[in-house]
Amino acid sequence: MGTVREMLVELTGTPEFAEGVEDNTDLSASGIDSGDLVRLVLLIEQRTGVEVTAEDMEGLITLADYERFVAERTGAAQPGGA
Repeated sequence: MGTVREMLVELTGTPEFAEGVEDNTDLSASGIDSGDLVRLVLLIEQRTGVEVTAEDMEGLITLADYERFVAERTGAAQPGGA
């Protein structure tokens, strides 16, 4: 399970929901409201140290987008890159 998917489980408290969301599903269309997306971004920032700007959020639509974003940002922050 990916990092962001694990955060989605924590956020919703429903593993079945998070596991049922396909990687390329628009999170807004999956039943996640804007408040939940903001809470997801806050969890991402707290847990990974990755800053997510409002501009970044405009391009983050699917679970795969979030996972890729976090992977790229945390990989770039680690010595030696990823």
